[in-house]
Amino acid sequence: MIPFLDLRAQYETIGDEIEAAVLPVLRSGNYVLGPAVEHFEHAFADYCGARHAVALNSGTSALHLALLALGIGPGDEVITVSMTFVATAAAIRYAGATPVFVDIDPSTWTMDPARIEERITPRTRAIMPVHLHGRLADMGPILNLARRHGLPVIEDAAQAHGAERDGRRAGTFGDIGCFSFYPGKNLGACGEGGAIVTDRDDLAAEVRLLRDWGQRRKYHHEKLGFNYRMDALQGAALGVKLRHLDAWTEGRRRVADLYQSGLSGDLFRPSGPIGRDHACHVFAVEASNRDWLREALQQEDIATGIHYPVPVHLQPSFADLGYRRGDFPASEAMAERTLSLPIYPELATRDVARIIATLNMLTAGVLAKTA
Repeated sequence: MIPFLDLRAQYETIGDEIEAAVLPVLRSGNYVLGPAVEHFEHAFADYCGARHAVALNSGTSALHLALLALGIGPGDEVITVSMTFVATAAAIRYAGATPVFVDIDPSTWTMDPARIEERITPRTRAIMPVHLHGRLADMGPILNLARRHGLPVIEDAAQAHGAERDGRRAGTFGDIGCFSFYPGKNLGACGEGGAIVTDRDDLAAEVRLLRDWGQRRKYHHEKLGFNYRMDALQGAALGVKLRHLDAWTEGRRRVADLYQSGLSGDLFRPSGPIGRDHACHVFAVEASNRDWLREALQQEDIATGIHYPVPVHLQPSFADLGYRRGDFPASEAMAERTLSLPIYPELATRDVARIIATLNMLTAGVLAKTA
């Protein structure tokens, strides 16, 4: 079986480094925040090209605290996309605000800037684009629109570690960028983790305060905060993994380039070459017979995934917002048609070739039957 993701293969290449970094933390007795986390924060800020990085316990916490740090709360609206992991919209609701969805550009699968302005109301307080699958959203027009309306931009960069455009990396285009270090991410912890990056001193200070029970010194709570701290073991592991991230990203791009050039033209892929603005967290194709194709690949010992089979506006937990099927046709079509293929740096070229050959054979067979 070719797995969809193989974290054990990654660990085999860096296990000695991880264990050497983690063992001193275990021996130190300092297991929450501390020097290992501070070291990672400085390294990740430098990597992103940001003034500050604040480490947290998850990407969801990063989104939540980004919103609170910007003063967003009940009665406010935040514009985002429905084609994303549910945490994007859930964090908006955790802040007490309302997510307002716009459709994606069907050629890129990221927020369609042309759809934003019609959704802005007097209650709009921020725009939250998602760098879906690791590909940067079209930030130029999004930022221009945000400036014109005096709105901050929060980047959901949970899948886009290291993606860059015009010398700027994901998370540094807007006011604040939010990252996840869930184990399956390009930069994944050995457990849960997240971070925000920002150039604004005020936002960094507020997130630091809120992540640790609203206290600057122990037992003196200035605000109602949260237990969103990163643990020291994750900081140590991430500090090691960060040193390998660029090489891993190039490995992912190698796989994506092979897919892009080798797959049949009958399988739709987002337009444009795989460049530095794509971290290749996910490589997905669109197929009208997606569910059949997934089962057929499983029979050929090739695992796949789906990101995401139900867009957020159609999730039962968001039914009270009043959206209906047909409101966001590009997002809904993507949910029904996309299939995510195995992609990770350790994936052997021969296995990529087998995936491509199998997909091309299967799609050709289906087309021949329906011709």
